Amino acid sequence: MTVVCLEALTFGLGRLTRAAARLGEPLRLLTRDPAYYAYELERLPAGALDVVETDTFDTESVAGQLGRTPDLRGLISSTDTWMLVGAELTARFGLPGLDAAVLRLTRDKAAVRDRLFEAGLTRARAAEADSGDPATAALLVKAVGLPAILKDTAGTGSQNVWLVRDERELDAALAEASGRQLKGRLFAEPYFSGPVYSAETLTWAGRTRLLGVSSRLMSPEPHFREEITAFPVAFPQPRRDALEQWLDDVLAAVGYTDRFAHVEFALTTAGPEVVEINPRIGGALVGEGLCRALGVNVYEAMVEAALGSRPGLMDAELPGGPASAFVLGYPAEPGVFTGVDGLDRLPDMPGSPAWYPVKRTGDPVEHLGDSRGYAGIVYAEGETAELATHCAVAAANAVRVRTEPFRVAGATDGAGVIDATGTTGASGTAAAATASQTGQGSGD
Repeated sequence: MTVVCLEALTFGLGRLTRAAARLGEPLRLLTRDPAYYAYELERLPAGALDVVETDTFDTESVAGQLGRTPDLRGLISSTDTWMLVGAELTARFGLPGLDAAVLRLTRDKAAVRDRLFEAGLTRARAAEADSGDPATAALLVKAVGLPAILKDTAGTGSQNVWLVRDERELDAALAEASGRQLKGRLFAEPYFSGPVYSAETLTWAGRTRLLGVSSRLMSPEPHFREEITAFPVAFPQPRRDALEQWLDDVLAAVGYTDRFAHVEFALTTAGPEVVEINPRIGGALVGEGLCRALGVNVYEAMVEAALGSRPGLMDAELPGGPASAFVLGYPAEPGVFTGVDGLDRLPDMPGSPAWYPVKRTGDPVEHLGDSRGYAGIVYAEGETAELATHCAVAAANAVRVRTEPFRVAGATDGAGVIDATGTTGASGTAAAATASQTGQGSGD
């Protein structure tokens, strides 16, 4: 084995495996739950990928696996959950990789905001929030004004994000945040009004190439549930050139010198404003859309970067292909996921729509306000991102995600006791699935 993958995003593992094979680099996946990648693994030839089950939350266990990997030359860690562990082990084994301090910075949204402010690339600093301090609300209003965003410095998938438009909403958000288990710290920043996009970039030796921009259509305020994405957005060339220069400056300001980045930004009346910097390729089907729309397997760049080689994608002429769009499939009500209706209609619809499953039958769906709630993705294509979006939305409208209500505590069925949170008492399947979705998922 030469390249090890420490977990992976929900989709893209097949593309990554084929990319490694084309480059002559055997690939090994370390995962705590191989079933999580069932969709991808079922579509790979036997033996194409070496899958090793291990406790990836145990750093020393992962280190032991790396130490036993013959001819280890590179480590790929492309999820938010395992990003910093991957950086630590990359340094420990002397493998090519981005400076761990840079990755720690990008995983701290408040620190990124302050760094960009110091570089003149945003209009405001972050303001740390102490939800237990009665004076916090007044201090935040003074520091960032209203409307504002209150969120977790290390949050993912639009979780633990509150839009506060007045002092009443601010008080309510602080009270709610005090009862949440955050991955980082609570902070506030101004709410930058405008459409939200994601820049898909590749950086090497400090120079950034803009591969394209994805649209990000969200649910109505005050929630920020991701619903529809399309690629590539057709910006006029002068605006695209300006965006590429701005992104080069943004990533340079945080010391980002190499690899993919997925930079979310709002396009305001005063210009673009960073929402967050994700030091990885985009989740959900962003990577798949990149491959199809650009006409190349972009995951080859991921393998080349892991080996310390300049990715060919930095300089390649891109043949292009169909634009893509996808709609996240949420159920109407929380409950236990039981299946999907309408998939039989997709073959007769334009845009070659397809369903990409995320949840398994029996998984609990507790949260519909953020990306933890979607059960799968409807993907479609078109000549432009706009036309692909129309096809994806039409196909998604024909699909219905089904759930059954959670049983009350003490009720039983053939699988065991199910309580009001959807965890199972007999096999633990639903609880394990919840942990898997939280740890890996598309917003990873």
